[in-house]
Amino acid sequence: MSSNERPRLIVIGNGMAGIRTVEELLRHDGEAFAITVFGAEPRENYNRIMLSPVLAGEKTYEEIVLNDRAWYAENGVELIAGDPVVSIDRAARTVTSRAGLVRSYDRLLLATGSDPIIIPLPGRELPGVVTFRDLDDVEKMLAAAKEGAPAVVIGGGLLGLEAATGLAKRGMKVSVLHLAGHVMERQLDEAAGHLLETELAARGIEIITRADTGAILGDGKVEAVALKDGRTLPAVLVVMAVGIRPNTALAKDAGLEVERGIVVDDFLTTSDPGIFAIGECVQHRGQCYGLVAPLFEMARTCAGRLAGHGGNGYQGSVTSTKLKVSGVDVFSAGTFTADKSCEDIVFRDAARGIYKRLVLKEDRLIGAVLYGDTGDGSWYFDLMKRAEDVAPLRSTLIFGQGFAAEGAGADPLKAVAALPDEAEICGCNGVCKGSIVSAIREKGLTSLGEVKAHTKASSSCGSCTGLVEKLLAATLGDEYEAETGPKPMCPCTQHDHGTVRRLIIAKGLKSIPAVMQALEWQSAEGCHSCRPALNYYLLCAWPDEYRDDSRSRFINERVHANIQKDGTYSVVPRMWGGLTSAKELRAIADVVDKFDIPTVKVTGGQRIDLLGVRKEDLPAVWADLNSAGMVSGHAYAKALRTVKTCVGSEWCRFGTQDSTGLGVRLEQATWGSWMPHKFKMAVSGCPRNCAEATIKDFGVICVDSGYELVVGGNGGIKLRGAELICKVATEAEVMEMCMAFIQLYREEAWYLERTAPWIERVGLEHVKQAIVSDDERRRALTARFLRSQTIAQIDPWAERAEKQVDAHEFAPLVAAE
Repeated sequence: MSSNERPRLIVIGNGMAGIRTVEELLRHDGEAFAITVFGAEPRENYNRIMLSPVLAGEKTYEEIVLNDRAWYAENGVELIAGDPVVSIDRAARTVTSRAGLVRSYDRLLLATGSDPIIIPLPGRELPGVVTFRDLDDVEKMLAAAKEGAPAVVIGGGLLGLEAATGLAKRGMKVSVLHLAGHVMERQLDEAAGHLLETELAARGIEIITRADTGAILGDGKVEAVALKDGRTLPAVLVVMAVGIRPNTALAKDAGLEVERGIVVDDFLTTSDPGIFAIGECVQHRGQCYGLVAPLFEMARTCAGRLAGHGGNGYQGSVTSTKLKVSGVDVFSAGTFTADKSCEDIVFRDAARGIYKRLVLKEDRLIGAVLYGDTGDGSWYFDLMKRAEDVAPLRSTLIFGQGFAAEGAGADPLKAVAALPDEAEICGCNGVCKGSIVSAIREKGLTSLGEVKAHTKASSSCGSCTGLVEKLLAATLGDEYEAETGPKPMCPCTQHDHGTVRRLIIAKGLKSIPAVMQALEWQSAEGCHSCRPALNYYLLCAWPDEYRDDSRSRFINERVHANIQKDGTYSVVPRMWGGLTSAKELRAIADVVDKFDIPTVKVTGGQRIDLLGVRKEDLPAVWADLNSAGMVSGHAYAKALRTVKTCVGSEWCRFGTQDSTGLGVRLEQATWGSWMPHKFKMAVSGCPRNCAEATIKDFGVICVDSGYELVVGGNGGIKLRGAELICKVATEAEVMEMCMAFIQLYREEAWYLERTAPWIERVGLEHVKQAIVSDDERRRALTARFLRSQTIAQIDPWAERAEKQVDAHEFAPLVAAE
């Protein structure tokens, strides 16, 4: 049959999806259609997913061409390149190109792909702002690349990171701005994202997360990028890589059904039975795809239907992702945002930078994230696609296909036993597995302490302790008895609080993912017990560098109110030292009336509690209180709660000192300081102790000759009287002792440990030695406390001043969730 007699198929789009469909159709029947392909680019079909290696200089354009001009000619396919179709006449069954060329069709295939999203920023039209979708974009980037010149990539997704790596290889100084908390958040969980950021930073690429871009600056060309937080980054090139959207304009103008993408059925047919659509431009069962594997699956189905074959149609795709950056092994497939019905299996090898996480649901693998060792990615992906029951493989699944094939059984210790003898176990002391196992066998070692003494493994930082214990268990079998010691923080880790605090500083760990990877956490993202603790320990260790993680706070701390049993909230504004004023009382009364708050109560800490506030009203309630100069009393926080006072010498005939004034000064100096647990203070104006200072965490009892300072009191379920640590003569000494005591408590206590059990654990003499006897250490503790008070901690929405100022000057403390 001549080409004039065959039905006419027009393909709009010369990309990978359209031409793959043509290839599949030719395999079915090379004579089925007279085929014409319109392409917007003046080029043949090339592999777009290999643009990153072209940018990096690892490949040339010629090496990524999939179908050269000769292929089109050999297969009788007419290619009209560089002349895109601009309109479709469905009634006449014709298409018209930009140059005015009109062609008729019997079947039409839309493969129009997607368009890059351009953020509507001021300066987005300046020369030097590019996207990363085709070879023209690559050529613009290469033209801008200069040795050491600065470039900014907006978007830390797959394309953005590939663009950044390519530009860095071309000699540019690259910064990546990403709005989310970690890069590639759609493909990677927090732990894998952290490892990737660390690797890219080692390659000289600056990663700035939670970065909200404000504008692109320049006079006639790109010169800088301004962030909304006030930072400015110099740049001669800005790459927009924030995402894509289906290119549906042509289909919409033609009257086809369009939602997010061109709506198609299981056979890729549009709302017009003579028109098909595939690739990034389509929406199938509510889903749009931006990866190549689903496009090729669509192409097979669509080609079969065009050739007249049946089949079950396209059922949707399970997708997998790999980052195309040489030397970085990343694999992601399925879902990793598991719910409570799912189970996580996590493996971490900190020394080799390996992280693996599998997500199971009802004995089926539904998600996998691999970093550093992706060799089993295809196997996991196949298990996912086939929805295979993995229950028989459960105990060794994380170790990969090799273990499954070898029948490793149900003992996970075999994974450790299977490590090669040269595998390094203790990085600090360079001790390999073979040396440890030999020592265990030859010297009859049976305990961790003996292994430390003979091999030095686990004797330095201690992060390899768990691995050494597994080697002991694997080597000795039933003869091994694990040593008892401090309890682990939680089921996510083998480490106790003290070890974690020590290693955070010793290893310079400055983020929750960094801690979890280095200390080989046994869960992907921790739990409700360890995340708040790690958040606190990092805040305390690195106040200048660590950013508070709101996800690691309980609901009370996130909304600055205490949740009640009926689901409403309790709001407690701060009253400094128990003092208030007519203005503050009016503000409270107005809020009670305005928001119909049912209960108002005076608390035991000399404040007023507003009970029954609806969650949706919290931001507005706080806004009204803030406008009157009132801030949160932190009645929900692991922080300073109250400073209770009596009226003291100003009014009381027994008062010896200005207890109220001192209480106010103590509260204003220490409020907002993040601590292991709640912290209460009191100042009594005389030994009659009306403010109950002797059952507070830090208490001051005023006497004729000065001030007696007591610590470690607790008036809760387990009553504990505070103990005297010293007597001082001046208010300045009280302030210094108080700050030093708080900082010592902050740095030494475990998370959720009150001062009473902390002092019982470390001993009162230890506290006295640190803050009373050792003047130099007391001054250092006080200095660290004052430094931490200049940084936003307990109130992530408040921009704390860089100097200690009156607390009433601080910004509102509550933001809507």
